[in-house]
Amino acid sequence: MTRFFLSLIVALMPFAAAAQDATAKITDVVTHHILPRFDALSENAGRLAEVAGNDCAPTSPEMRDAYGVAFDSWVSASHLRFGPTEVGDRAFALAFWPDSRGATPRALTGLMAERDAIIDSAEGFAQVSIAARGFYGLEYLLYDPELTDAADPAYLCGLIRAVTADIAATAGTIRAEWHESYAPGMLNPGPNGTYRSEDEVLQQLFTALTTGLEFTAETRLGRPLGTFDRPRPRRAEAWRSDRSARHVALSLTALRDLAERLAAGHPQVAAGLDHAFAKAVDHLEALDDPVFAGVAQPQRRLKVEVLQQDVEAIRALARSALGPTLGVAAGFNSLDGD
Repeated sequence: MTRFFLSLIVALMPFAAAAQDATAKITDVVTHHILPRFDALSENAGRLAEVAGNDCAPTSPEMRDAYGVAFDSWVSASHLRFGPTEVGDRAFALAFWPDSRGATPRALTGLMAERDAIIDSAEGFAQVSIAARGFYGLEYLLYDPELTDAADPAYLCGLIRAVTADIAATAGTIRAEWHESYAPGMLNPGPNGTYRSEDEVLQQLFTALTTGLEFTAETRLGRPLGTFDRPRPRRAEAWRSDRSARHVALSLTALRDLAERLAAGHPQVAAGLDHAFAKAVDHLEALDDPVFAGVAQPQRRLKVEVLQQDVEAIRALARSALGPTLGVAAGFNSLDGD
């Protein structure tokens, strides 16, 4: 009988080790990757609204600096498209892009033309079109004089303050829900929770990684690339504020951190992913093209295509090497649609 129990204990040891490994990974990612990003987003969005309250001039250096810091915080968290960010389309309220039909300038122009008093209350502004809200709407107000030059200065100021206050409120709500309910739910999955097991949590985190890589390759880089015969540099993300390449860099940095944490305990996988990320970052830095304007020139376009291939290679490596160590595969993500 004693021999039987010893055999049983030995047989169960790998499963116990795997459970401890999963628990450690989830705790590390939630504690050191997810929560700090939403803390920073809320803090910097609050600072942005504060600056707008003091100086709402679109060309104010302080205003633009605060915008850049807060936008950085969002991009660094933007791959975490699940949980509190998806409630009530909050992620889209913060970042409505791509905007293939020009809904953002149309919505903002309508508000300014009518001097719509809906901007005078936070509750009212929260009901306006998502296209007029968030960081991309604010980019137009700060960096597109063709849109704002004809606007009433007082109304423009009020609109900027409304947008920044709305960003701060949305970011604060996301942060609060992560701390109060969603993070505890990920750390303690169970039959009545959003996640029934640690495997489901790991599935979610792995999907966030692969989806983030997909968005950067196919949208952040793919949209300005267009086709060889028809490149579309003006479809680059946040080109008005010279942030297109910066967003790729911020995304790669955040995704690299997530991949490193998920690959903990598997040094060969971790080294392979780190090498792949480093290669992409080196190629991005060598571009020296903040808005991907070079996509219209064959030689410079090739460099952007190589960068896109680098990011796609990271995603393929994550699927083939990292996924099996976690016992998961990439699943549904919020960008897939219904």
